[in-house]
Amino acid sequence: MGKLTGKVAVVTGAAMGNGEGIARVLAKHGAYVALWDVAEKVFETARSIEAQGYGAAAFQVDVRMLEDCQSVAKAVIAEKGKIDILCNNAGVVRLAHFLDMNDELRDLQFDVNLIGVWNCTKAVLPNMKKNKYGKIVIMSSVTGPMVADEGETAYATTKAALLGFTKSLAREVAKDGITVNAICPGYILTPMVEYTARESNPSDPDAVIRGIAAGIPMGRLGSILEIGELAAFLASDESSYITGAQIVIDGGSTLPETKSVGV
Repeated sequence: MGKLTGKVAVVTGAAMGNGEGIARVLAKHGAYVALWDVAEKVFETARSIEAQGYGAAAFQVDVRMLEDCQSVAKAVIAEKGKIDILCNNAGVVRLAHFLDMNDELRDLQFDVNLIGVWNCTKAVLPNMKKNKYGKIVIMSSVTGPMVADEGETAYATTKAALLGFTKSLAREVAKDGITVNAICPGYILTPMVEYTARESNPSDPDAVIRGIAAGIPMGRLGSILEIGELAAFLASDESSYITGAQIVIDGGSTLPETKSVGV
């Protein structure tokens, strides 16, 4: 018996990266996982999880569209009877200095990272309130709430806003037996990070990855399965007295105060 046996989970942005890691770990711990993603690769990821003997199904969903989210949530509930866990992970990043950021790229990040969380939560929350039980996990970041690099203004804005969403919603639904918590990852080796590395240094993206690792006290980037294990904890009853929290998982990357002081 896993700690999530009998639970039904929705993971957004589940085709690859952190979402894939979360989906794989939740399934490993016994949950039936509905993988939501706009990319067709979500079907391949779900089949891979099923091939390991776990319960999973894929749904092609655009989280920017409330009607999409509501329709697929209804389908999951019709099939499984409930949704216990929602992991709002879907997100994108596009680098550009503030004055160079066009409205299209700004709105893409705002709509996926922030409105997408709003839409998915709105689609799933009524069932959780009805059942007086739910675990909502929101993927924020250390970027925005704690640190930032040049070109990340739009992305950082969305991730900081998600902490306000987390805390306010946690307060609102605590009486319904629902917890809401945020994960704040540092650098995790994901396709998004690899994309950012290519944007930063198209001629040698691996040098960007090495540079990132050199600045992390643990000397490496995190893995998607490590994110998955934290999400599984927050999605389980092991975290029953935790709500409205933001949990940093960054290998210590936000610890250094300076690069030049110390012994």
